[in-house]
Amino acid sequence: MKVLLTGAAGQLGHALRHQRPDSIELIASSRSGGDGLIALNLADAEACRAVVLEHRPDWVLNSGAYTAVDKAESEPDLAAAVNAGAPRAFAEALHQTGGRLLQVSTDFVFNGRQGSPYQPEQERDPLGVYGATKAAGELAALQVPGARVLRTSWVYGPIGHNFCLTMLRLHRDREQLGVVADQVGCPTSTATLAAACWRAIGVGLEPAAEAALPRILHWSDAGAASWYDFAVAIGELGVQAGLLERTAQVLPLTTADYPTPAQRPSYSLLECTISRAALGLEAPHWRATLKEALNTLKDVIQG
Repeated sequence: MKVLLTGAAGQLGHALRHQRPDSIELIASSRSGGDGLIALNLADAEACRAVVLEHRPDWVLNSGAYTAVDKAESEPDLAAAVNAGAPRAFAEALHQTGGRLLQVSTDFVFNGRQGSPYQPEQERDPLGVYGATKAAGELAALQVPGARVLRTSWVYGPIGHNFCLTMLRLHRDREQLGVVADQVGCPTSTATLAAACWRAIGVGLEPAAEAALPRILHWSDAGAASWYDFAVAIGELGVQAGLLERTAQVLPLTTADYPTPAQRPSYSLLECTISRAALGLEAPHWRATLKEALNTLKDVIQG
């Protein structure tokens, strides 16, 4: 099976490459290319169409995205080009080649007001530019016969730019820090998310099980947390992993205490039960996967 991977230099792309099954011929791309990657600017729709027509992959695994949630409010055209234009271009080209598309998406396509986990087939109602462009990307992707959308939440890993690595630095540098405590979701490790992505394109599944997969899937690690809970756990487990000598005092803030350009959903848990069963994967609790990620980071630093 030939798979074109976008965003291969990012945190999820790194995990996807690390977990690449032996059966996969991987064409990995990033905006800048280099280090075994081909260059592909997701803001360039014509380049997205051309790379599919050139390589004719069985799947495009679109893990690349414009993820600067606040900056998207001042760069809506760029966010739309990457998050909606690229999957639309992939869909158009895949219509010609007969390939399929897995579009990685986000909990931000929901408004967060219902107070209970979101089902895969619920109506999209994003609050800001980032969520709106990702919702448009989902709709574009689903125009491809056999395409799938895999939504996730609060993604972090041992490389890249993410909340976990930022909190480690703040725990190290400060005596005290404030973190929002009234936004609830679930942290998701790139390690478990990568495994779900490979399974979502049928790797390791029997043909009948692969054919029965829903078109929209949800994946996050198990449990629930606020950003405050996540920050406290990063400090505690960072000390246990030997990455921190001590933790900073974490103070709970309200969303009103910490205004941002983009409005965020206050409750964005994804209902993953049906998707997990269909994928044949168990989801560990987010604290367990956080501990594994911090231990991996320690090994990388020491290595």
